[in-house]
Amino acid sequence: MQKKIVIGVTDCSKYANYSNWIQSYGEDIEVIKLSYTTQNIGDIKLCDGVVLTGGEDVHPRFYNHPELYQYCYADDVSEERDEFEWKVLEYIEKNNLPVLGICRGLQVANVFFGGTLIPDIPRWGKFNHSKMPDDADRYHEITVDPNSWLYGLVESKTGIVNSNHHQSADVIGEGLVASALSPDGVVEALERKKTDNKSFLCMVQWHPERMKNPESTFVKNIRTAFIEECSK
Repeated sequence: MQKKIVIGVTDCSKYANYSNWIQSYGEDIEVIKLSYTTQNIGDIKLCDGVVLTGGEDVHPRFYNHPELYQYCYADDVSEERDEFEWKVLEYIEKNNLPVLGICRGLQVANVFFGGTLIPDIPRWGKFNHSKMPDDADRYHEITVDPNSWLYGLVESKTGIVNSNHHQSADVIGEGLVASALSPDGVVEALERKKTDNKSFLCMVQWHPERMKNPESTFVKNIRTAFIEECSK
């Protein structure tokens, strides 16, 4: 009997979207919810890899700019979640677990590695990257660094991805590098500068779990690479 691959998925309001997307890869996948509401950080020891999900703004105090809180959505900040996912990232790095970060997942990871965030993209003079007025995801083109690890994965210098966020990475965290950008310069993906003896780390600003085209290499290839790493 084949051993189950156990994936930890951090809790959020749309948790089911991420859980279902990961589980739909195959019958040998088991998902564990890692939740700041139950503080079940111990369950990470059962996991072969972790997905950091989307959701709330990261509190600016975590990147030493508490004055930027005024640009956050005050009803959409959870310091409790920030602190819990900090512990998740500490465990991931200490134990070399593969990690896939999506939207907020990219942002909190960038902060964890010492980076900062743009707290409100339009206020910083870039295009609106949040949902359309009818609540549908925005879609736009991105450019992938042809020398990046991500390029080898998605096999394309450009792609069309969805977008639903008002914050983004600013100063990039230590040991990370941007591997994809939007036309107005917003960071769309992060990866490790050096992968030698380091665990799998893929951070994307788009939402692969709900892209219109599930066969896009910016969806399918990312999930496959992550789960294959978790199975090792």
